[in-house]
Amino acid sequence: MERIILGIDPGTNIMGYGLIHQHGNAIELVTMGVLKLGSYENHALKLKKIFERTLGLIEQYHPDEMALEAPFFGKNVQSMLKLGRAQGVAMAAGLYKDIPIFEYSPKKIKQSITGNGNASKEQVAGMLANLVKFVEVPEYLDATDGLAAAVCHFFQGKTSSTEKSYSGWKSFLQDNPSREKK
Repeated sequence: MERIILGIDPGTNIMGYGLIHQHGNAIELVTMGVLKLGSYENHALKLKKIFERTLGLIEQYHPDEMALEAPFFGKNVQSMLKLGRAQGVAMAAGLYKDIPIFEYSPKKIKQSITGNGNASKEQVAGMLANLVKFVEVPEYLDATDGLAAAVCHFFQGKTSSTEKSYSGWKSFLQDNPSREKK
């Protein structure tokens, strides 16, 4: 099997991303990086930038699948809402390009990379450095978090019975009929 997987760690201040190329049972790093959004005060403009950057990554690297880190349930409802929107626009970019979307909890991603669902960002980055052979850990660990989502998806195989995946807007609406415009 050969495929390119785009991993996204959605955020409203920094969005991390990583792409891997799978050749059979081996993976190699294509690229990883961050989109810095701190200079934009308007939340809607941040969402637009997330959508545009995700679309740009899709158009540049032609991923076969997209893996996203699901927002975790925190105490701050406003932060949760903003993170959910950030994830939603990244998903929308993938759905717009008919890329299957896979979603994993932060705990599931950490567990699949390090064997410990409570691992630190530094532990995840260290393990990824060994797995995909990069020497310099990036300045922002959001980049390795995005990469971790892609590698987690690789470890899960093509389909995962416990995680949701969508091959397009139509399949998303089948699971979420209340989201359809009336």
